[in-house]
Amino acid sequence: MTEKKNYKKNSFIRKPHLEGGKEFLREFLKINLKYPKEALEKVIQGDVLVSFTVNQFGVVSNPQIIKGLGYGCDEEAIRLVKLLKYQEVKNRGLRVTTRNRLKIPFRLKQIKKTLNISYTTTQTKSTSSKVQKGSKEKEKGETFSYTIEI
Repeated sequence: MTEKKNYKKNSFIRKPHLEGGKEFLREFLKINLKYPKEALEKVIQGDVLVSFTVNQFGVVSNPQIIKGLGYGCDEEAIRLVKLLKYQEVKNRGLRVTTRNRLKIPFRLKQIKKTLNISYTTTQTKSTSSKVQKGSKEKEKGETFSYTIEI
């Protein structure tokens, strides 16, 4: 009888990767992204797509903008990509350089503005007595309050 051997599917070339994966990348961008002043003034939002190479030592080089936004966002995306450090990879003595792409989101935080309005109504009651002719009494009415979110 022949025995079936289970082999792991091994990829010949291992690629450099970020320690921590996508969660690390999100946190890294959240901490290090500095929104460009010009983009803030013009209220520019969107994604910048950057292409770059990573060598066997995990060093990022040659970043290029594939799809940009302008207004300083492209330069900020390149700065962020250059800060990344990938894991070092050993490929059986081969020096492997990989090409990666990264989408960097530029989103402004939405600020909720609220407007509070409150007012109280009053009613005027006229009293007719012999002592004080034509005197008026003010009676407190209902209080209304509104909150509007913009």
